[in-house]
Amino acid sequence: MPLRAIVFDFDGVLANSEPLHFQGFREVLAEQGIALTRDDYYARYLGFDDAGVFQAIAEERGAAWTAAHIGDLVARKAVRLEVLERDASILFPGAATAVRRAAAEVPVAIASGALGAEIRRVLDREQLTGCFTAIVAAEDTPFSKPAPDPYLRALALLAPALGGRVAARDCVAIEDSHWGLESARGAGLRTVGITHTYGASALADADLVIDSLDALDLRALTRLCSR
Repeated sequence: MPLRAIVFDFDGVLANSEPLHFQGFREVLAEQGIALTRDDYYARYLGFDDAGVFQAIAEERGAAWTAAHIGDLVARKAVRLEVLERDASILFPGAATAVRRAAAEVPVAIASGALGAEIRRVLDREQLTGCFTAIVAAEDTPFSKPAPDPYLRALALLAPALGGRVAARDCVAIEDSHWGLESARGAGLRTVGITHTYGASALADADLVIDSLDALDLRALTRLCSR
């Protein structure tokens, strides 16, 4: 079957924003008397949405944080992230070109654990918003990655652009973490791992592993969907 659609993760795939997310989490948690190390963030929390990170840390540290308090922490971290992003492009090299090249051939979408406002802010600044048929953010599904919900939602939103029906096996997910790959596989998509955040060995479960978005070959993705 031909390639019907491509679904990109956002943080760590299109946007080199994980260091900024880590800094935002670290600053907010420091106000709560909790030290977050870089190693812990990348090893244990990167795959969660913001609320999931704070919830997991609360459970591990025995902090009795209410849903309202976690919501406040998420809001504070969002403010910090916006400040950190100002006046600079945070896209990975080749990201804008890869998105435009892909969107010229097939519908493209985003399935991310980032907040919608954060995603759209970056895309608007880079004049890429119009390339995407669908954007699924943290607030758009009841469960975040590694659950399949973000990708299932993306497929549902892509369906009208694909004649009302889309088979997951004819779509490809681009991910940078094992949490994201698990989510995409759970929804039935073919998977490409990109080594922006973790090495190739950590992405070995992907159908294909690439080192950069410059290496995103639509012919190779079509071959994946033809297996």
